[in-house]
Amino acid sequence: MHSNSKSDSYAAAGVDITAGYKAVELMKQHIARTRNAGCLDDVGGFGGCFALPMGMEEPVLVSGTDGCGTKVKLAILMDKHDTIGIDAVAMCVNDIICCGAKPLFFLDYIACGKNYPKKIAAIVSGVAEGCVQSGAALIGGETAEHPGLMPVEDYDLAGFAVGIVDKKKIIDNTKMKAGDVVIALPSTGIHSNGFSLCRKVFDIDNNNPELYVPKAELGGRTIGEALLTPTRIYVKSILALIEKVAVKGISHITGGGFYENIPRSIPDGLGAKIDKAAVRVLPIFDIIAKTGNIPERDMYNTYNMGVGMSVVVSKDDVDTALEILKAHGEDAYVIGEIVESEEKIEIC
Repeated sequence: MHSNSKSDSYAAAGVDITAGYKAVELMKQHIARTRNAGCLDDVGGFGGCFALPMGMEEPVLVSGTDGCGTKVKLAILMDKHDTIGIDAVAMCVNDIICCGAKPLFFLDYIACGKNYPKKIAAIVSGVAEGCVQSGAALIGGETAEHPGLMPVEDYDLAGFAVGIVDKKKIIDNTKMKAGDVVIALPSTGIHSNGFSLCRKVFDIDNNNPELYVPKAELGGRTIGEALLTPTRIYVKSILALIEKVAVKGISHITGGGFYENIPRSIPDGLGAKIDKAAVRVLPIFDIIAKTGNIPERDMYNTYNMGVGMSVVVSKDDVDTALEILKAHGEDAYVIGEIVESEEKIEIC
């Protein structure tokens, strides 16, 4: 016999179904901003439907999934939840743009200890902003309440993006050669990698008061604000670039920094020779290195150091590429060249 006593209800187990409904209502205004030509239905169905664009000879779907790492911990401590969603989108769409794919849609997944509708809606507002910046539609998602598994104030955020590219336009590195040029697209800061080291360096988990002290070298921002700055989304500027210039390789500088990510777009027999003096290192990285006494090589092997993405083009296309990138808001500049080498990267 079924019991209706409070002790047997889902609410008593710690899950508030009405909070879920409320959160969805609050989200709808943000989701509406992201609608694009492929959207077929409203949020609320069991699956997000999306119509593929026409006109490609051999359309190829490109997908990416990622989270924001332990950057979420800082958002929770600072009680600022409206930008972490930009990071979730950025980490996915910046990956899929590396092969030339235009993002179509995005889905988010939020796991939380307790569903506070306004907080969940704030997180989703950031996701929606990231989708607008990348031209992707937010066509679905999930908020999972995990009482007993996570503390009530905690949450984690991940996402999944799908893009499309014509097979003949997929960026591969087969045409890369010695003499080609490496261009840097500046980052906004840490982006979403290396936060476990940041947490240790700045004692973030113990809510170090230093996080909230304005720093002159950060333009009056606090360390906490600088660390929480959302990841830059490069989609629109890269799409504009590949329309006009033969791009030979793109690397999204994420976990593993220069040493792991730049080589990923370089074929065997070639390497990137990076001019260390040319790299415009952002002040936050100097503070991390100094505070944590971290060797320079480790910094370049962990962080983007101020370069969120690198692009390889031929020498003849450099000026055009820089012009296009700058017209789309990227203060792009040259950081090195491609050389014949058994080492995929050399920073000197």
